[in-house]
Amino acid sequence: MSFEEKSTWVYAVIAVVLPIAYFATILPQLATTPVADIDYQVPLLAVIGLAIGLAIVAAIVIAITAPDEAGRSDQRDKDVNRFGEYVAGIVLGVAAVVPFLLAIAEAEHFWIANTLYLAFILSAVAGSAAKIVAYRRGL
Repeated sequence: MSFEEKSTWVYAVIAVVLPIAYFATILPQLATTPVADIDYQVPLLAVIGLAIGLAIVAAIVIAITAPDEAGRSDQRDKDVNRFGEYVAGIVLGVAAVVPFLLAIAEAEHFWIANTLYLAFILSAVAGSAAKIVAYRRGL
Protein backbone atom coordinates (compact mmCIF):
# COMPACT_ATOMS: atom_id res chain seq x y z
CA MET A 1 0.00 0.00 0.00
CA SER A 2 1.50 3.31 -1.06
CA PHE A 3 1.93 6.37 1.15
CA GLU A 4 -0.86 8.11 -0.77
CA GLU A 5 -3.28 5.22 -0.30
CA LYS A 6 -2.56 5.03 3.43
CA SER A 7 -3.12 8.77 3.71
CA THR A 8 -6.40 8.41 1.84
CA TRP A 9 -7.61 5.74 4.25
CA VAL A 10 -6.75 7.90 7.25
CA TYR A 11 -8.43 10.93 5.69
CA ALA A 12 -11.56 8.86 5.00
CA VAL A 13 -11.74 7.72 8.62
CA ILE A 14 -11.27 11.26 9.90
CA ALA A 15 -13.92 12.53 7.44
CA VAL A 16 -16.43 10.03 8.84
CA VAL A 17 -15.67 9.85 12.57
CA LEU A 18 -15.33 13.53 13.49
CA PRO A 19 -18.54 14.69 11.78
CA ILE A 20 -20.45 11.87 13.47
CA ALA A 21 -19.15 13.08 16.83
CA TYR A 22 -20.02 16.68 15.95
CA PHE A 23 -23.54 15.96 14.78
CA ALA A 24 -24.11 13.59 17.73
CA THR A 25 -23.50 16.52 20.07
CA ILE A 26 -25.29 19.23 18.10
CA LEU A 27 -28.38 17.60 16.60
CA PRO A 28 -29.94 16.39 19.89
CA GLN A 29 -30.14 20.04 20.95
CA LEU A 30 -32.74 20.64 18.23
CA ALA A 31 -35.35 18.84 20.35
CA THR A 32 -35.02 21.21 23.30
CA THR A 33 -33.37 24.42 22.08
CA PRO A 34 -34.44 26.93 19.47
CA VAL A 35 -32.09 26.86 16.48
CA ALA A 36 -31.02 30.46 17.03
CA ASP A 37 -29.85 29.58 20.56
CA ILE A 38 -27.72 26.56 19.67
CA ASP A 39 -24.03 27.32 20.11
CA TYR A 40 -22.64 25.40 17.17
CA GLN A 41 -19.88 27.77 16.07
CA VAL A 42 -17.12 26.76 18.50
CA PRO A 43 -17.76 23.00 18.18
CA LEU A 44 -17.88 23.32 14.38
CA LEU A 45 -14.61 25.24 14.21
CA ALA A 46 -13.05 22.87 16.75
CA VAL A 47 -13.96 19.77 14.76
CA ILE A 48 -12.67 21.33 11.54
CA GLY A 49 -9.41 22.31 13.23
CA LEU A 50 -9.13 18.87 14.82
CA ALA A 51 -9.64 17.20 11.44
CA ILE A 52 -6.87 19.28 9.90
CA GLY A 53 -4.56 18.61 12.83
CA LEU A 54 -5.26 14.86 12.85
CA ALA A 55 -4.68 14.63 9.10
CA ILE A 56 -1.31 16.36 9.48
CA VAL A 57 -0.27 14.20 12.43
CA ALA A 58 -1.41 11.05 10.63
CA ALA A 59 0.62 11.96 7.55
CA ILE A 60 3.67 12.49 9.74
CA VAL A 61 3.15 9.15 11.49
CA ILE A 62 2.71 7.35 8.18
CA ALA A 63 5.88 9.02 6.89
CA ILE A 64 7.81 7.99 9.99
CA THR A 65 6.63 4.38 9.82
CA ALA A 66 7.41 4.08 6.12
CA PRO A 67 10.14 6.63 5.34
CA ASP A 68 10.96 5.04 1.97
CA GLU A 69 7.46 5.76 0.68
CA ALA A 70 6.97 9.21 2.17
CA GLY A 71 6.54 11.94 -0.39
CA ARG A 72 6.95 9.56 -3.31
CA SER A 73 4.20 9.12 -5.80
CA ASP A 74 4.08 7.58 -9.22
CA GLN A 75 1.84 8.23 -12.19
CA ARG A 76 -0.84 5.92 -10.81
CA ASP A 77 -0.98 7.90 -7.56
CA LYS A 78 -1.34 11.11 -9.53
CA ASP A 79 -4.11 9.64 -11.70
CA VAL A 80 -5.96 8.25 -8.68
CA ASN A 81 -5.66 11.59 -6.88
CA ARG A 82 -6.94 13.49 -9.91
CA PHE A 83 -9.89 11.11 -10.25
CA GLY A 84 -10.75 11.33 -6.54
CA GLU A 85 -10.54 15.10 -6.52
CA TYR A 86 -12.73 15.23 -9.63
CA VAL A 87 -15.39 13.13 -7.89
CA ALA A 88 -15.07 15.20 -4.71
CA GLY A 89 -15.46 18.42 -6.69
CA ILE A 90 -18.62 17.23 -8.38
CA VAL A 91 -20.13 16.13 -5.07
CA LEU A 92 -19.21 19.42 -3.43
CA GLY A 93 -20.67 21.40 -6.32
CA VAL A 94 -23.96 19.53 -6.19
CA ALA A 95 -24.18 19.44 -2.39
CA ALA A 96 -23.39 23.16 -2.05
CA VAL A 97 -26.67 23.95 -3.78
CA VAL A 98 -28.56 23.24 -0.53
CA PRO A 99 -26.80 25.83 1.67
CA PHE A 100 -26.95 28.26 -1.24
CA LEU A 101 -30.72 27.85 -1.42
CA LEU A 102 -30.99 28.14 2.35
CA ALA A 103 -29.06 31.42 2.22
CA ILE A 104 -31.36 32.73 -0.49
CA ALA A 105 -34.36 31.71 1.63
CA GLU A 106 -32.76 33.57 4.56
CA ALA A 107 -32.72 30.48 6.76
CA GLU A 108 -31.05 30.49 10.15
CA HIS A 109 -27.26 30.56 10.04
CA PHE A 110 -27.27 27.24 11.90
CA TRP A 111 -28.81 25.46 8.91
CA ILE A 112 -26.62 27.17 6.34
CA ALA A 113 -23.39 26.46 8.22
CA ASN A 114 -24.26 22.85 8.98
CA THR A 115 -25.45 21.98 5.49
CA LEU A 116 -22.30 23.56 4.08
CA TYR A 117 -20.24 21.48 6.52
CA LEU A 118 -22.22 18.42 5.44
CA ALA A 119 -21.45 19.26 1.80
CA PHE A 120 -17.73 19.31 2.62
CA ILE A 121 -18.06 16.01 4.49
CA LEU A 122 -19.86 14.36 1.58
CA SER A 123 -17.18 15.67 -0.75
CA ALA A 124 -14.36 14.32 1.41
CA VAL A 125 -16.00 10.92 1.84
CA ALA A 126 -16.90 10.59 -1.85
CA GLY A 127 -13.44 11.66 -2.96
CA SER A 128 -11.74 9.29 -0.52
CA ALA A 129 -14.04 6.43 -1.51
CA ALA A 130 -13.34 7.06 -5.20
CA LYS A 131 -9.59 7.04 -4.54
CA ILE A 132 -9.77 3.85 -2.48
CA VAL A 133 -11.82 2.09 -5.14
CA ALA A 134 -9.41 3.31 -7.81
CA TYR A 135 -6.46 1.99 -5.81
CA ARG A 136 -8.13 -1.36 -5.22
CA ARG A 137 -9.78 -1.95 -8.60
CA GLY A 138 -7.94 0.40 -10.90
CA LEU A 139 -9.19 3.33 -12.92
